[in-house]
Amino acid sequence: MGISINEVQSGIGLKVDGNIYLVESYNHVKPGKGAAFVRVRLRNIKTDQVLERTFRSAETLEDVDLEERKIQNLYRSEDNCHFMDLTNYEEVVIPASLIGDNIRFLQDHLTVIGLFHDNKVLKVVLPNFIESDITHTEPGYKGDSTKSGTKPATINTGATIQVPLFIEVGDRVRVDTRTGDYIERVKK
Repeated sequence: MGISINEVQSGIGLKVDGNIYLVESYNHVKPGKGAAFVRVRLRNIKTDQVLERTFRSAETLEDVDLEERKIQNLYRSEDNCHFMDLTNYEEVVIPASLIGDNIRFLQDHLTVIGLFHDNKVLKVVLPNFIESDITHTEPGYKGDSTKSGTKPATINTGATIQVPLFIEVGDRVRVDTRTGDYIERVKK
């Protein structure tokens, strides 16, 4: 389905050069001389690469229907992750490669956002922050809480993150899934 460049909005899907992109931002420009145009910032759904394009007002673009659905992680088998679609309660099998590096923060029963096109998952978006228990770390030393320093720690998903020296096994921490950084210790 084609749409005119004047109908472009943030958050819609467009097909450009055979790839599906999500519109992040757009800017209508009306120069004093010449035809108006739109400068669009696009993010590739699969690779997360950013593309900036300029379109003339007479051009039409191919619109892609994207649907966000909440899906819940059930379990992992070999190279696939099994989710339950919370809108229709059907099981959705997603290749682990589609989730990418963020799979290290995928917890059991974690609700995430699945971006669907024609009932096929194009992307899985984890929440920005998760709470996780520390399963392994070296013990801290007395007085370490006043120094600034970090040590590696393993959380219950199996990922290794850097935490302050005062964190111990069994502590619950908040982790930023976008960067893998420790945010704070959380009370249980």
